[in-house]
Amino acid sequence: MATPVETGVGTPVIESMESDAIHVKAEYPLMTDDQWRAMRTVIEYVVNYKDADLHDPSKIFHKKVNKRSLPDYYEVIKEPIALSTLKAKLLNREYKTFTEYVRDWALIVHNAQTYNRPDAGAYVDALTIKGLVESELKKLVDKSIITPEIASWPDLGELPPVEAIPVEEEEDDEDDDDEDDEDDEVEESEEEGGRRKRKRGRRSSAAITKREGIKDEGGQKVSDLGIKKKRGRPPKVDTPMEARIKNVLKGIRKPKNENGQIMIHHFEKLPDKATMPEYFVEIREPIAIELIKRKQKRKKYQSVDHFMRDIDTMFNNAMSYNQDESQIYKDAKHLQVEAHKLAEEQKQRPDSDFVMEEGRIPLPNGILHNNELWQVGDWVHLQNANDVTKPIVAQIYRTWQDTEGQKWINACWYYRPEQTVHQYEKHFFPDEVVKTGQYRDHHIDEIIDRCFVMFFTRYSRGRPKGIPADREVYVCEARYNEEKHKLNKIKTWASCLPDEVREKDYEMDLFDSLRKVKKVPSPLLHMLKDDAKETDEIPKPRWGAENAPPIVGGIYRGPRDENQSPPPEPTPTPPPQPPPPPARQISTMSNHNDTNYRRNSDLNIAMEEAGRAFGSTSTPVPNNHAPISYNQTQPAQQYHQQSVSPAPIQYHQHGQQSASYTSQNHNSAFAPSQTPSHMGHYPATQDRYGQQNVSNRGQNLPGTNPVAQRPVEIYNLSDSANAAIPDDIREQFQRDEQGHVLFFTTPPLDILPPTKKGEALGHSVKYIAAKLRRNHEIQIKRKAEEAERESEEVQRKKRKLEEGIRVAEDLESLETKALKAFIRQMDEGTDQIYKREYGNRWQEAKILETQRLKRAQEEARALGTLLEENERKRAETSKISFMSNGLFLDDIDPRY
Repeated sequence: MATPVETGVGTPVIESMESDAIHVKAEYPLMTDDQWRAMRTVIEYVVNYKDADLHDPSKIFHKKVNKRSLPDYYEVIKEPIALSTLKAKLLNREYKTFTEYVRDWALIVHNAQTYNRPDAGAYVDALTIKGLVESELKKLVDKSIITPEIASWPDLGELPPVEAIPVEEEEDDEDDDDEDDEDDEVEESEEEGGRRKRKRGRRSSAAITKREGIKDEGGQKVSDLGIKKKRGRPPKVDTPMEARIKNVLKGIRKPKNENGQIMIHHFEKLPDKATMPEYFVEIREPIAIELIKRKQKRKKYQSVDHFMRDIDTMFNNAMSYNQDESQIYKDAKHLQVEAHKLAEEQKQRPDSDFVMEEGRIPLPNGILHNNELWQVGDWVHLQNANDVTKPIVAQIYRTWQDTEGQKWINACWYYRPEQTVHQYEKHFFPDEVVKTGQYRDHHIDEIIDRCFVMFFTRYSRGRPKGIPADREVYVCEARYNEEKHKLNKIKTWASCLPDEVREKDYEMDLFDSLRKVKKVPSPLLHMLKDDAKETDEIPKPRWGAENAPPIVGGIYRGPRDENQSPPPEPTPTPPPQPPPPPARQISTMSNHNDTNYRRNSDLNIAMEEAGRAFGSTSTPVPNNHAPISYNQTQPAQQYHQQSVSPAPIQYHQHGQQSASYTSQNHNSAFAPSQTPSHMGHYPATQDRYGQQNVSNRGQNLPGTNPVAQRPVEIYNLSDSANAAIPDDIREQFQRDEQGHVLFFTTPPLDILPPTKKGEALGHSVKYIAAKLRRNHEIQIKRKAEEAERESEEVQRKKRKLEEGIRVAEDLESLETKALKAFIRQMDEGTDQIYKREYGNRWQEAKILETQRLKRAQEEARALGTLLEENERKRAETSKISFMSNGLFLDDIDPRY
């Protein structure tokens, strides 16, 4: 029986079953030999299938989902299955009917569609697999191996409804905030837990919650209980410019390519610098959507055009680095056009279209109140309705004005230790506060005064400059989770600040020396009951006014959290100082007879000899071979320095070598411009096979130019040493005609000299020339394509103009024809009226009527002319002339 074997990617595949006789008719009478073979053929076809981009749609379905990576997968999917399941069942002959086999394929596809969103890669790959299997089943039907009823795709139930990507549209900003916090503080994932999972491309937790509902211990849905999330976010208060930028970012997330994949996914993050260092060498301004979003959140863009410059840079980088035929190049080109179209549409919209919720008008420059300017990032004391002696410590995150002209701020609260619930052994700094997830709106009148909060790493060093001595300065070390009542130590202080001020720093008045700040016990120890146990329920804080912190927190005797430091131990009394030891006598005894000393001495001597051999000194080390002198290039030219241990060079880097030699010369086109500053004598060394490594170093022979670059030196091993290298290894390296592996002390290439001192080796001249030719050809190709497009555009406009002229001429001709037809019909109608009225004498009557109408028209024209003339004369007589020196009565009264 064939057994599964592991491939290079860890995916079990089925070995050929041709050696196994498949005789299962007695056990499964409904299965035939052809059907068993067909099952294996379908699996192999799907596993080996690659699309035009060499993408393997079956890759993620080879094994079941890892329960540690996606624990909720097994809560949603009740019958997990993978290709490995099908292979195992086929191998063990577990299928009783071919219908079971078809159902397993359908189950793989159905599970992927149930768990993932329609735009996720797994969902698209599942549909691809469905199409492949259905096409193979149709072939089996045509061969009469199975019936059409067996090949029909089973219905495994209705797929759950999916909203139109609510994460992208509504929660995108909050997810970005969490991602930034997680990037800054990897270990602080307890408070943001679960949000990163939505980025995996599967259905969001919001969609699953809507389907199933999150229930409490009593079975009632959380949404029914009205419980809202404690950790919040500041409200969205965007300027019209910021709203336009966000709309463009959302718009370019929608287009998909012909493979059904969202185009923007290629540009979410920059390539890994460790795996693709050449990208960062070729691309001078690397940028991705992740960095653009961060700049947008931190208010770095001054206009939409400023933002579009980064968008263009990102897409131009992709088109410059990738081939024209690649999918990334095509997607970048399409998205760049789409982004500009969206930007123009957003700029055409009036600012009134971007009014925020509840009519908030952002005030990005701050609020002037009580002759002070309050801006985002300011630390303030706010009125505390629960305790006027303990004002709320907060930092301003948003400033805006409502529809009635009232000024508001949104601030993040910082709790005092007595306002938290914590374990009884917890110690705090004096004047310590903890960051919360409470982002609350406050009227500008609720601000009392300024204060300041420092991170604990700087608190002991000094005091912020410009803060008066009577102002409170607090220290912060932890972030408070109100749901779990845990204090998580902050790893990076910048993650706790508003985006606008994360990159700003403040000056300090430093202390003369580091101030020692000792932590003190919890201020709530008096509330701990004497009979408290570790198993007691964690107490709840006592709340008071609605828009204020708790009146008092709580304390419990439970075990310490994993991230909680043990309480500080009391400082022990210093032990008595021992008397100073007596002065040690310096021995004059020689240690040369000691074995260890001799061993170390020999080693030191060997190291000194090695240093002289490879250092700047010209003193030779005695050995069995005579020293060989050669010209040494200047040390400044690092790209010509020699390696102590010659390394083999890849075969594809060099051309064919000449035959039978122990040393060869490769003349370089780049020679040093100066003569060697010094000469050294270096000994030839022996390898462990007794073969001399160095052969015929370049010497100043007669007729040679001592100023020219030292020729490349080539080494080989003895026959026995060369034979010890496995054949498959030798084939990977440059060899001579005898099959000896060649070793080089310098690259056998013409390389460009470094432009800066200390710069690493660059590419070869051949590679750079080929790259320049390739780039030149690409530019020529792109210019030709651009010229072709421009020519097509000109021809299209010309055709459109000609078509417009032709249509206008046709319309004019049709108008003339229609007018003539109308006149003809009118004449025919008139004749019919005269015939009906006057009978055979209709023509005579028509002539008389025509003459009468003509006379009437002439009389009407004459009357009209007379009336116009009389009106003109009447108007002239009604005017009073002031042109002469006097005014006469006959000018205004016709009686005189």
